[in-house]
Amino acid sequence: MGTIKNTISHPHNPACGRLLILSAPSGAGKSTIVQWLMKEHPELKLAFSISCTTRAPRGTEQNGVEYIFLSPEEFKEKIHNGEFLEFEEVYENRFYGTLKSQVENQVEAGQNVVFDVDVKGGCNIKKFYGERALSLFIQPPSVEELRRRLVGRQTDSAEAIENRLAKASYELTFAKNFDRVIVNDDLEKAKQETYEIVKTFLEG
Repeated sequence: MGTIKNTISHPHNPACGRLLILSAPSGAGKSTIVQWLMKEHPELKLAFSISCTTRAPRGTEQNGVEYIFLSPEEFKEKIHNGEFLEFEEVYENRFYGTLKSQVENQVEAGQNVVFDVDVKGGCNIKKFYGERALSLFIQPPSVEELRRRLVGRQTDSAEAIENRLAKASYELTFAKNFDRVIVNDDLEKAKQETYEIVKTFLEG
């Protein structure tokens, strides 16, 4: 990835929002925790950074709501134009990424932008924003528990689940690069712990 020019307003401008990065292996409960925070705690003024992806929509997902859905060709054109804050090709022609322009607009509007991203993306965004961003790693109790959750979802084939578990084992090695690690062995406890950490950061 090339050098990204930081065009976002000065970090100490109180009118500007702050940045929250939540990453986790697939199935660790990250999205559940993020959705709970946004729904139950509107006072935190959280707003999603909506990622781009080349995967097909699932269920009731809508373009521009859960994700911005692009073709691999469209995605590659935006990479070429340097429009992404971070991106990754997870599998061949399966891309995920965060548009810089969207983040800049949201922060300048005073929103606290939430990045619900994979582990490598989380590391890249933290590296770019430094102390302006808080990075949280949601960790499953074990890989076996992760297997149980992924099987229970019934959204992936057995082969896909094995691929995800292999990737999860690798992603767990990145936990040490995050500001805080939250072990999701009890969802309610993990939600409250995340809330307290986020609240303290935003008030700081």
